[in-house]
Amino acid sequence: MTADIRITKSDRALISRLVSHYKENRSFIEVMLKQLSEAILGSPRLMAHVHSTKSRLKDPDHLEDKLFRKLKDAKAKNHRFTISEKNLMYRINDLAGFRILHLHTEQIVSIDRELRAVFDEYRFPLYETPRARTWDDESRAFFQKCGIQTVKSPTMYTSVHYVVQSNSSTKATCEIQVRTLAEELWGEVDHTMNYPHECEVMSCREQIKVLARVTSSCSRLVDSIFRSYENLDG
Repeated sequence: MTADIRITKSDRALISRLVSHYKENRSFIEVMLKQLSEAILGSPRLMAHVHSTKSRLKDPDHLEDKLFRKLKDAKAKNHRFTISEKNLMYRINDLAGFRILHLHTEQIVSIDRELRAVFDEYRFPLYETPRARTWDDESRAFFQKCGIQTVKSPTMYTSVHYVVQSNSSTKATCEIQVRTLAEELWGEVDHTMNYPHECEVMSCREQIKVLARVTSSCSRLVDSIFRSYENLDG
């Protein structure tokens, strides 16, 4: 258990330096996020499939908590903690976050294509292979059919993740999440209850699992409605 790992005074000093480094360079991350936002919002071919977007910079307190979790995990596995001031800006992928919300599942095909076109046009290289995180076997099969790699989500979370690099000489990364409005509902409720630490109330945790199944059914119903609508002229 990582909760039992001893955190030393030097560990705390390191985490403090990393958080300070982020605060001192937050304006750089903000500029990168603004450039990426303008590139995405400025693509009519992409935005034709998008319902809405969100963006945010990571809260320093949340970064501190995440770094301590990573440090404890490294100690538990007898691994070196390798995050430093030199690599923090790209090793922590979600210092800048951008979210794309869409109505129905099949829109991800066009969104994926147009999003990659935006990355190419504005020279935001992919830092890692895009992956769909999902707990649902049917969703996993759909994403794989679309050519998107999948990762099994242990928390009933569903979203396609892209991580891009900055197009500047200073290396930094930004995470882009793409999901349906129904999946956003579950994500926001779960984030409120379980982030950065899991809710201790068992009934809430169980109800969130039920909500995941309900939102999955909701997404399928929306998909069916759109298929029926598109076949009206067929």
